[in-house]
Amino acid sequence: MAYEQKTKEHDGSVVEFIETVDHPKKKEDAYRLLDIFTETSGHEAKMWGPSMIGFGSYHYQYASGHEGDSFLVGYSPRKAKISLYFAPGDSEREVLLKDFGKYTSGKACIYINKLDDVNIDVLKALIRQSVAFLQKTYP
Repeated sequence: MAYEQKTKEHDGSVVEFIETVDHPKKKEDAYRLLDIFTETSGHEAKMWGPSMIGFGSYHYQYASGHEGDSFLVGYSPRKAKISLYFAPGDSEREVLLKDFGKYTSGKACIYINKLDDVNIDVLKALIRQSVAFLQKTYP
């Protein structure tokens, strides 16, 4: 049975999605992140799935044969925290995170409460590093 990828790029409006964010500060941060990610990644924002804003894309294929498409970097202004999506597996990411500020992390996600908790210069470095790592890994 073929695996159907759940999170796909679509032509939904990023601005319309951000406008649905209830919390005023989170909405403000979502717009600031839109500017930061667009400028730093060099890619236009696109909606991926119902709630992720992604920049750029790449096609991956694992040794297992599983393959799909994903965004290079992205974020989602979720109810509890803002999720930031960077490439997992690059040791440089861990070095950069030492000076990032207040966050928690999962496998591919970095979770923040608000942009004021983090170093914006390090955020930009994480975006650049992730884009470069994925473009090199999946040319």
